[in-house]
Amino acid sequence: MLGDDRGSSPVEFVLVGALLTALTLAVLQFALAVYVRNVVHDAAVEGAHVAALADTDPGEGVQRTALVIGRAIGAEYARDVSVRETAALGVPTMEVTVRTTLPLIGLLGVPSGLEVTGRAPVESFTEAG
Repeated sequence: MLGDDRGSSPVEFVLVGALLTALTLAVLQFALAVYVRNVVHDAAVEGAHVAALADTDPGEGVQRTALVIGRAIGAEYARDVSVRETAALGVPTMEVTVRTTLPLIGLLGVPSGLEVTGRAPVESFTEAG
């Protein structure tokens, strides 16, 4: 019969369930991407602070950044880490840059799709003023 809606409940359940499942997975993937970005950024900032210490070599900042990223999300996310000395607002600054994968499906994604930079003012043993 034309007005008979018997059997439509299972179809509606499958359609709505599929939509809600896709939406939930999209939110979880976005949360994972934000987590990866935050971990990599925090590691870059920590590495910049280590590289900016008066008694350390800038390479130690790269090592510290790679260590933190490797422990949190995996060493493959710490393959492209660089450090350089710059000046920010006239102050000598160490800058650690990380280029890594932007996760799109799980931890798989676009290589070098995410770039973050951490900065810290350089310490010195000379007294200011």
